Amino acid sequence: MLVKGSSTDLTVGSITKSIILFTLPLLASQMLQALYNSVDAAVVGSSAGTTALAAVTASSDIAQLLICFFMGLSAGTGAVFARYFGAKDYDMLHDSIHTAMAFSILVGLGMVVAGLLISPLLISLADCQPDVYDEALVYLRIYLIGVLFTSIYNVGSGVLRAVGDSRNPFFYLAVSSAVNIALDFLLVTGFKWGVIGAAVATVVSQLLSVLLVFRRLTMANDVYKMNFRELRIKGPVLKEILRLGLPAAVQMSLNAISNLFILRYINGFGTAAMAGIGAAKKIDKFLALVGQTVGLSITAFIGQNVGAGKLRRAFQGLRGCLVMNFIYVAVFGTLSYIFAEFLVGLFTKEPVPASYGVDMLRYMLPFFYLQSVVHIMSNACRGFGKSTVPTLLTLAGMIGCRQIFLALSMHFNRDVVNVYISYPAGWFFASLFVVIYYYVTIRSKHKEDAGLRLRA
Repeated sequence: MLVKGSSTDLTVGSITKSIILFTLPLLASQMLQALYNSVDAAVVGSSAGTTALAAVTASSDIAQLLICFFMGLSAGTGAVFARYFGAKDYDMLHDSIHTAMAFSILVGLGMVVAGLLISPLLISLADCQPDVYDEALVYLRIYLIGVLFTSIYNVGSGVLRAVGDSRNPFFYLAVSSAVNIALDFLLVTGFKWGVIGAAVATVVSQLLSVLLVFRRLTMANDVYKMNFRELRIKGPVLKEILRLGLPAAVQMSLNAISNLFILRYINGFGTAAMAGIGAAKKIDKFLALVGQTVGLSITAFIGQNVGAGKLRRAFQGLRGCLVMNFIYVAVFGTLSYIFAEFLVGLFTKEPVPASYGVDMLRYMLPFFYLQSVVHIMSNACRGFGKSTVPTLLTLAGMIGCRQIFLALSMHFNRDVVNVYISYPAGWFFASLFVVIYYYVTIRSKHKEDAGLRLRA
C-alpha cells in the first residue's frame, strides 16, 4: 500500500488550527467556483443589458437542479472517504474512490443527455418572460454540457478534501477561474457573443478543472491514487456510498427544485425583478460560502475522527466551527447590509432592477446565520454517519415550510416581499429541525464523549 504524502491527518494536533488550515484553501476554492458563475452575470449584465442578465440568472438557477445533485453526492461520499481514511482502511478507501468516480461519470453522462432534451421544459417550468426565453434556452443547453465535468470534479475534489488536501483543489479552481474570466471578457465583451460566450467560457473552465484533478489523482504517490483501468462499480461499496451520498444529493437537488418554483414567483414580477433578484442571489451565494465550506470541512474532520474513534475531538471541532461562522456572519453580514447598493451595482446599474436586489439582501441578511447552521449541522450529522433523516428534515424546512409560506402569503397578498421573507423562513425551520435531531440522536447518546452535561 502506498504511503501517505500530501494527505493530512485531521485526528491529531490543534483542533482550531487543523480546521482553519484545512478550511481556508477550501473556502478560497468555493469562492473561485462561485466567482466564475458570478462573472458570467456581471460581464453579461454590463455588456449585454438587463434581458441578457435575466436570462443568465434564470438559466443558472435551473442548471443548479442537476449540478446540485453532484455537489450533494460529493458531500455525502466525502464522509465515506474520510471515515475509511481516518480508520486507515486504505483498501476500502481505494474501492470507494473508484466506485464513486465510475458512478459519477455514468450518471453525469445520463444527466447531460436528459438535461439537453428537457431544457425547454425546464425553462417553461421557470415561467421565463417571453423576451428572456430564447437567450435562457441557449445559455442553459450549452451550460448543461458542463454538468458532466462538474460531476467528475466534485467527486475528485471530495476525495482530496476527505484525506485532508484542500490546497490542490484551490489551485485547480484558481487556474480554471482565471481562464473563465479571461474567456468571459474575450467572448462576451470582445467578440460580442452575449450569453453564448458566457456559457462557453464556463464549460471550458470546468473541463480544465477536471483535467487538473484527474492529473492529481492518477499521479499521486499516496493512498488515494486513482487508476483508470480500475474504475468499476462494486455493489457493496456503492451501497455504502449511496447510503450517505444519495440523501445529500437528493436534498440539494430538491432544494434546487424549490428554488425553481420560487423562480416562477419572481419571474411573475417581470424582467427587472428577475435581473435584480438574480444579482442579489449571486451575492447571497458568496456570503453563504463560509457556512457551506465549514460544512464540508466538518464532514471531513468528523468523519476522520469518528473513524479513528476520537468522538470528543469531533464534538469539539463542531462547536468551534459554529463559533467561527457566527463571527464571520456578524462582521460580513453587517458590512453587506450597509453596502448593499454597491454590491448590487456590480451586476446592474439600472435603478429598478437594482432596487429589487437591494431590498432582497436587506430582508435576508439579518437572519443569515440560520443558513450557516443548516449547512454545518446537516454536514456534521453526515460525518457522524447520519444522512437520511437530516436530509428529510432539511427538505421539510427549506422546501416544505418555504413553499407553504409562499403559497399562503401570495394567496392573501401578491407582493415580492413575500419572496424575500421566504428564504429566512426556510432557514429557520430547517435549522430548528436539524438541531433538534442532532441533540436527540447524536449528542445525547455520546454526552460523555462530547464533554457536556445534558439537563434532563
